Amino acid sequence: MTAADLLQGLVTAAYGRHYQVESANSRFDCVARGKQSDTVTCGDRVQFKLTSPHQGVVERILPRKSLLYRSVAHRSKLIAANVDLAVIVVAPEPSHYDMLVNRCIIAAVAAGIEVMICLNKWDLGATAERVYQQMSVYRDLGYPVIHVSAMHDIDALRPYLSGKISAFVGQSGMGKSSLINALIPGTETVTADLSTALDSGKHTTTSAKMYQLDADSRVIDSPGMQAFGLNHIRADQLDDLFIEFRPYLGLCRFSNCRHTHEPGCTVLQAQSSGKISATRLNAYHEILKSLPL
Repeated sequence: MTAADLLQGLVTAAYGRHYQVESANSRFDCVARGKQSDTVTCGDRVQFKLTSPHQGVVERILPRKSLLYRSVAHRSKLIAANVDLAVIVVAPEPSHYDMLVNRCIIAAVAAGIEVMICLNKWDLGATAERVYQQMSVYRDLGYPVIHVSAMHDIDALRPYLSGKISAFVGQSGMGKSSLINALIPGTETVTADLSTALDSGKHTTTSAKMYQLDADSRVIDSPGMQAFGLNHIRADQLDDLFIEFRPYLGLCRFSNCRHTHEPGCTVLQAQSSGKISATRLNAYHEILKSLPL
């Protein structure tokens, strides 16, 4: 098979080992063979071979500029490829896990992906305002934090998505799908039609789907999660992924300082003097305990 025999396309949905691929203003239902079946994800640029007028086989994944994923020992869960922006969605109800927010941020920073936090369900009043205040630790780091209501007003979100591929991530119940449906009315119908076409409706809550916001912007709805494993990150890499630690790295008394209890640790000193938040340092310690050496 030569390159001339292959079409190039964009993976816009993944259901198990079935994929929707866009190419030349057409959509194709594709499968992947062998090792490819576990490595293709939404947002991938791929080369595929037609097996019928509307079906094909993915033969090759083209180089990625980014890959957002989570992992535990011996297993990874791909979220999306070629993402520019991770939109971490939180809400006052159900209660969000702040550790999950930190883990999402670390995964995005490790992948070279921009981060913002979107507080949904702003219409819940005082409860939502309390969560927004809790997010000040991330605003202080320079991460955009906005508040919207998928049911009423999402205008504050739109400018951040312009010209980008954005992946909406976060725990279940935060309203990621509702936000995307508010951005692009009709996406619920598209999702139902797509799962029927791929004969894989049982996978609709476990796979990412991409939608076109405008000519230059796309958004990806990812499945809700209750945990975000970071097993692909080594313990000695973690401190650099906490961006507020960076001015102090390499200045500790010991070159292998883990910033937990060591004397002469500049990160601990920075926290004591209020330059690093206790919340973030505690998150670092908690994540560090879970990582491979």
